[in-house]
Amino acid sequence: MKLVTGISFLVLCIINSAYAATENDKENNNRYIEVDNSIVTEHKVKILDKKITYKTTTGTQPVWDDKGKAIASLHYSYYQKKGVKDKAKRPLLISFNGGPGSASVWMHLAYTGPRVLNIDNEGYPVQPYGVQDNPFSVLDIADILYVNPVNTGFSRVLENEKGELPSKEKQKELFFGINADVKYLAQWINTFVSRHDLWLSPKFLIGESYGTTRVSGLALELQNNQWMYLNGVILVSPTDIGIKRDGPVKAANRLPYFTAAAWYHKALSNDLQNKDLEKLLPEVEAFTINKLIPAIAKGGFISADEKEKVISKMAYYSGLSEKFVAQNNLDIPASFFWKELLRDKGITIGRLDSRYLGIDKRDSGESPDYSAELTSWLHSFTPAINYYLREELNYKTDLKYNMFGSVHPWDRTRNKTGENLRQAMAQNPYLNVMIQSGYYDGATNYFDAKYTLWQLDPSGKMKDRLSFKGYRSGHMMYLRRADLKSSNQDLREFIESSLPKNGASAKYQ
Repeated sequence: MKLVTGISFLVLCIINSAYAATENDKENNNRYIEVDNSIVTEHKVKILDKKITYKTTTGTQPVWDDKGKAIASLHYSYYQKKGVKDKAKRPLLISFNGGPGSASVWMHLAYTGPRVLNIDNEGYPVQPYGVQDNPFSVLDIADILYVNPVNTGFSRVLENEKGELPSKEKQKELFFGINADVKYLAQWINTFVSRHDLWLSPKFLIGESYGTTRVSGLALELQNNQWMYLNGVILVSPTDIGIKRDGPVKAANRLPYFTAAAWYHKALSNDLQNKDLEKLLPEVEAFTINKLIPAIAKGGFISADEKEKVISKMAYYSGLSEKFVAQNNLDIPASFFWKELLRDKGITIGRLDSRYLGIDKRDSGESPDYSAELTSWLHSFTPAINYYLREELNYKTDLKYNMFGSVHPWDRTRNKTGENLRQAMAQNPYLNVMIQSGYYDGATNYFDAKYTLWQLDPSGKMKDRLSFKGYRSGHMMYLRRADLKSSNQDLREFIESSLPKNGASAKYQ
């Protein structure tokens, strides 16, 4: 991809001078955020063998309080395909990552955007660090907006007229909680859509990890309080979104993931290793639902004979010893599994992506010393996003790009985001939902994601608008090149299939 010379330009408009960077800031060499600015660059990329010309707007846009004063500024990057004549037929995909406290960098520079990390085909870092074209990006069929919530990326809380930041408690009330997060982001999206004349465009939200909590809540918040109706919500490696998976369900649901990770590391018996993963997993899922959940539910009153049979089957499907399964009373914490599976080889496996290997100080213990996959990812993402924003998108600032920002303590009370998503779907016949999960994700495992999908609409009346896609990778399934291609294609097909035929009414027949 090459920048078109002579086209980059800066459009700076300060909305509230009391909150903007002052001359005093500049004179004293203070670091500051431009509250409301943007810079536009133009680029080319080949997607699915077709040349696409697009422009990127990256900048900041304020968050206002009820009195119209700027209290924060969010950094964003907005990709628009050139030559689109009718915005009403051009979908908009709004992308959030999670944490909470994580920047939008992950899906921005590794999944849907036109530029992705310079990594190997399995997702491991290579040097020199940098970015390359993404031949599978969905920019060919949708414009994309990447948003950094408060304190992530270059987004920041703003000082008041006295040069003071709100108290920690006030910041938590305004930004750092499940419901506060959804409320201010919905208002921010309304402003963005209005500024860019996107009210007629079909709209989609995509969130990863905690971002799935965020977009599930946003679906109803946008609909009921901003009167903005969506066509689709995509949940990538979802959290529980307020749909409880406690007790026997929580313990049992880990087993299919254990099987997948053990299969990847060739830790299962030969008869299981010889099966294709996607042929094997339904067998384990059926055992989990029909045998394991009832067995764990019986607790200490399960018969010795039944418990022995279940222990044997769990060991068979997990690659763990029967002794280890018995010692944990059928309830094996995921952290124990990451440490135990390859303990005899002196190696741990990753939490977010169990394909990754780590080395601990001691082989004994109940959990790994560190997350092998996360350290590997930060290798690639941190230099790439800083290079990309500053040098290719020409966004110049002395602010640090927060891969993970200060947002804690996070208010996790009153999490009804899953129910909110169900309500949004019920009220809006156009709204479809897709889940994407990696089989080797041990943090938000794929079977929990399936369970969430099943419980999202217990009535089953909307199941034709709910879908699941699985991939042979981890939390960020798109890091593996084969899955980058297939996951983008699944997303492309979901977006296209969620656009109603011209004139089709939003009503139940």
